[in-house]
Amino acid sequence: MEALVLERKDKLSLRDFPVKETLGPRDVRIAPRTVGVCGSDVHYYTHGAIGPFVVKEPMILGHEAAGQVLEVGSAVTELKPGDRVCMEPGIPDPRSRATRLGKYNLDPAVRFWATPPVHGVLRPTVVHPADFTFKLPDHVSYAEGAMVEPLAVGVHAATKVQVQPGDLAVVIGAGPIGMVTILAALAAGCSRVIVSDIHEPKLELAKTLGAVLPVNVRSQRLADVVSRESDGWGADVVFECSGYPPAMTEIFDLVCPGGKVALVGIPLEPFAFDVSKAQVKEARVENIFRYAHVYPRAVAMIASGKIDVKPLITDRFAFKDSVEAFDFAKAMPSASVKVQIELPG
Repeated sequence: MEALVLERKDKLSLRDFPVKETLGPRDVRIAPRTVGVCGSDVHYYTHGAIGPFVVKEPMILGHEAAGQVLEVGSAVTELKPGDRVCMEPGIPDPRSRATRLGKYNLDPAVRFWATPPVHGVLRPTVVHPADFTFKLPDHVSYAEGAMVEPLAVGVHAATKVQVQPGDLAVVIGAGPIGMVTILAALAAGCSRVIVSDIHEPKLELAKTLGAVLPVNVRSQRLADVVSRESDGWGADVVFECSGYPPAMTEIFDLVCPGGKVALVGIPLEPFAFDVSKAQVKEARVENIFRYAHVYPRAVAMIASGKIDVKPLITDRFAFKDSVEAFDFAKAMPSASVKVQIELPG
């Protein structure tokens, strides 16, 4: 089984790497066809760890995936061989308290693809629970199916802050998660989205996604633009998607009294949280960690045309060029948003 293996920090190999997986009654065996390269994959490559998750032995990368069903377990009736599917990469413990409360993304025992010690899916086949495998309509491509995973983060964020029709939103950061959050915010009813970044090509792309006002914070002060566009009131919703501490410090300068803030991007270091600014505005703060109960809605919005993720897929590599794809993503050009790897089949 040839797979993309993270041997250790700064060392990737495309090599034979057998993984023994037994097909249970409620499992399906899938051949991945398209796998997106996530920032977390790249971070494991360049740093060897994310917080408490440390790469201690060779690990297969990849968790944003769509593919074709090869085999189904004896108790699976909703899927069949040949079905085109996307896969939710986190497998929670069905008996955990978090799962029983419906908050399975918060299950401490969740097994998430390409998070040590769990192998990812840049390989020929993978066994996955049918309950976390979702059929793609015929007109939705594998590439779009692999975008459901990052899109789910944006949809979860828009859902948690309860976007209202007509809201003015701010998205800080025009990377992949910022872009899908723009799409989710507009689909949820926002009348306009102000997006900030330092990379002009990304801002130009963001402008094509709908009613989006791009702000390059190298030359403009974001708070001034928000004040101007809201008649001095502030944004109804602020989505912090950069995870960049200096950018995060101004979130309460941007939000309106009684407004909502979603912390989507995960900072690599603590940032100054100005409690008094939040208090005097009674700003509501929601923390976003992955997603739960979102995949079917994300697939439905892509299928209906309500959300178009295709413009975000800027770079494609063949599976045989997987190492090159990761080196490209490691030094991502400013015009690139999402890198995907296409597997044979």
